[in-house]
Amino acid sequence: MTTLTTAPATTATATKRPSAARSSQADGMAVASFVLGLVGTLVLNIVLGPCALVLGTLALTRGTTRRGRALLGLALGAADLLLLAALTATDGTLSWHLG
Repeated sequence: MTTLTTAPATTATATKRPSAARSSQADGMAVASFVLGLVGTLVLNIVLGPCALVLGTLALTRGTTRRGRALLGLALGAADLLLLAALTATDGTLSWHLG
């Protein structure tokens, strides 16, 4: 009669999985921050600018490997809010218009 035994999981494998998942989540946040900041310069800058700032900050604090994208997301989020302030000061509205 044979018995099946399973080898116990090593601690190195058990500790890599949560950090790898956390790093991939942080990378996703960095990319989302960049995309939201970029889109926010054209539409909905009152909503997308702060979202880009929050996601970029979270990505940096969680140790993303895409640090440049997170920093670009922060810069674009700040630019969205500055653009919103300029639009509000110029014509008193919160939206783009031509003419």
